[in-house]
This record gives sequence, structure tokens and C-alpha cells, in this order.
Amino acid sequence: MNDEPSAGRTGVPLWMVLLVAIAALVLATAALTATLLGGGAVRPTTVSMNGLPGGMMGGGMMGGYGNGSGPAAGGAGPVPGESGFVAGTAASPRVIQVVAGPGYGFTPKTIAVAPGETVTFVVTAVGSAAHEFMVGPAAAVAADVPGTPEVSDIAMMQTKSLTYTFEGDGPYAFACHAEGHYEAGMHGTITIVG
Repeated sequence: MNDEPSAGRTGVPLWMVLLVAIAALVLATAALTATLLGGGAVRPTTVSMNGLPGGMMGGGMMGGYGNGSGPAAGGAGPVPGESGFVAGTAASPRVIQVVAGPGYGFTPKTIAVAPGETVTFVVTAVGSAAHEFMVGPAAAVAADVPGTPEVSDIAMMQTKSLTYTFEGDGPYAFACHAEGHYEAGMHGTITIVG
């Protein structure tokens, strides 16, 4: 007699059913993340603590995209300073995809823009926490100054956008000031290139 629990009358062990369910969940999460980040070629541009390109996990889905290149910046096209780059304008802003979460972080963490460029940030929240996205001069963003451009109450799997023109030399930043999020490290930098 077999003492191992089984799933119904099929005789398949319960642990195997759970393993298949977990694998399906992991694949679905990877597909959703790839869809949110726009797919395409991955071009990590930062060096992590472990010396690999991208974030702690290296390049790829969870690795981050450094200065705004790669899928998180609206595709694998050129970024400011690269041949073929076309800066966004008020009539035709460049679109940069930003993922808020899971947890208290943004992907990408650093974004490159051209002087005077107009960018539409398309921000999608993942994970259970609601976030906000504020962008502007670094000092105003850090201090959560009223009137600094922001979108708030971005709930799980919700997307909101904000368009901003980078006039002047900066420095610029973006952040989430939902309670405790900024203090937990939910902020990033915007670098003017060119």
C-alpha cells in the first residue's frame, strides 16, 4: 500500500502536481514581466556589486537596465550619446517604460536623457503596494515639494503616465513618496547626456 498522498484518482503524487503548478506560475510571471518591459534585446549597462552587468542578479529580466537603455527604456534602441539617438520633443515625446516594484524599487534605477528632451514615463506598478512617481529637479523630488510633477495611487498592475521636459543641466531624479517608500530606497536618478 502506498502511503504517499495523491491528487485524486490519477495516482500522481501531490508533490508533483504542486511542482507543475509552481513552474507554471514562474513561467507566467516571467512572461508578464517580459511584456511589461517590452521584450526585445537586453543591453545591461551598469555594474552590480558582484561585478556583473545589471543588478544583483546580473543581466536579464531581474537585472535592471542601468542608464535607461534596454527594454525598460522603451526598447533596445539608441540612448542619448549613441549614434542614431533621436531625442523626444513636446510633439513626439520619447517613451520610457518604468516598473515600480515589486517591493520598494524602480526598474530602471538610472535613466539618461538629452538636454531639453521631452519624455513620457509610462509607469506600471507590480506587487501588492500602491506607488507614485514624481519627477523633476533632484532637490524638489527628494524633499517631496508640492507642485513637483507626479502621478499617484498607481495600484497593482495599473499603468499611469507622466510627460516631462528636461530644461537645464539638472540634477534630476524620480521617486515614490508613498509612506515609507522613499526611505526604503524607492528613488532613482536621471542623467543629462550630451
